[in-house]
Amino acid sequence: MSVDFDATRRRLIGAATLTALLSVTRLGHAAGARQIIAVRVWPSSTYTRITLESPEPLHFKQFTMKNPERLVVDIEGVQLNTVLKSLDSKVGGEDPYIKTARAGQFNPTTVRVVLDLKTQVEPQVFMLPPVAEYKHRLVMDIYPSASNDPLLALLNDYNQGKLDKDMQPPKNDKADKADKAEKPEKTDKTDKTDKAEKTDKHHGKDNKDSKDSHADSDEPPSKPGKKPSRSNRPIVVVLDPGHGGEDPGAVGPSGAKEKVVVLQIAKRLKRKLEAHPNMRVFLTRDEDVFIPLGVRVAKARKLNADLFVSIHADAFINSSARGSSVFALSEKGATSTAARYLAKTQNEADLIGGVKFNVKDKYLAHTLFDLTQTATIADSLKLGKYMLGQLGEINRLHRNEVEQAGFAVLKAPDIPSVLVETAFISNPAEEAKLTNTNHQDKIADAMMDGIRQYFAKNPALARV
Repeated sequence: MSVDFDATRRRLIGAATLTALLSVTRLGHAAGARQIIAVRVWPSSTYTRITLESPEPLHFKQFTMKNPERLVVDIEGVQLNTVLKSLDSKVGGEDPYIKTARAGQFNPTTVRVVLDLKTQVEPQVFMLPPVAEYKHRLVMDIYPSASNDPLLALLNDYNQGKLDKDMQPPKNDKADKADKAEKPEKTDKTDKTDKAEKTDKHHGKDNKDSKDSHADSDEPPSKPGKKPSRSNRPIVVVLDPGHGGEDPGAVGPSGAKEKVVVLQIAKRLKRKLEAHPNMRVFLTRDEDVFIPLGVRVAKARKLNADLFVSIHADAFINSSARGSSVFALSEKGATSTAARYLAKTQNEADLIGGVKFNVKDKYLAHTLFDLTQTATIADSLKLGKYMLGQLGEINRLHRNEVEQAGFAVLKAPDIPSVLVETAFISNPAEEAKLTNTNHQDKIADAMMDGIRQYFAKNPALARV
């Protein structure tokens, strides 16, 4: 009898001990679980990005489901919290690709994120290491499976490491270009250009100025007027509003974001340039979306651009820094410490905005300086000089000459390219100017006058 009692007692103690150990293990898992500290959603007409931020790297698995279309991402070692629960409220009905989003505790150690989709997609899910103010980020990029958007085609090539093939110069020689430009009927090239122009259709929310509401409409630009050179082909200008999406650019002391301000200025400049005959103007982005630097350059080359102007609003650790600056690419090195610092910070945009590390942009990484590149830099310096002179009429200049450094976004070998720092958004007084619609108009007017002065004095530089 006593033997049976002792055996039963030992079994009960053993079971209780096992239960306690399991409880401690579960508590340990919960206590050591990785935390999601931020959820951000960036919808755009090109693709939608969802970012989950964590102090530690996240381990995940992904798969898609049919009928209905869904993307499922299981995140291991994570506990559901209020931040994750907010995901559903961050996806709006206007999102072109995601119908709804939800997160739930799939099992004690796994959170499942489910995206209910409006169409078939090609998702890109990847981790980004810490950079700038961001910690580890799990990124979900939702691209449509089928699209005629040429910008999306460039992004797809970029994601597959094939962008360098899009960076080849146009195959047609100058005679072919001139011949095609003089034909009244629509050619394959103009058809592609028309499609590319559709990527500039406005969907963003940042621009609150009603005057700019028609800046990116699908209406055709003005018909060609006087010949800018030996051809009737219109002058093509590509404007590049810096940063966007996950990359805010510099942030002013009152909270103004560079990505918002420069997009507003770019839209104003686009409208003003297109008011002149024989000008066609495109934006590398027309909404709050992240576009890699290499894709911005590739778009300009696909459009056979005559000029590329990247628009920014500078920042410095010293809030007293002020003034406008214009930069061109350098073959040898930066012309000043400040130029080198600025090029470094601007070139980090891909890291902040979120580019997969396994994507190799061969073109930007291995640009070779030849005679074409040297001539292009000389033209860029001419353009920069004209623009700097006009900006000096409305604002103090930070430097009185065009500076040079290794800006990745200026590395198209056959397109004169400049980067314009409109002002220091880190300076309280200049931040106030940058957010003022009247001053934005003055900046756009000055840049337009510089561009027109460049073509007036260098008509042969327009491509034929």
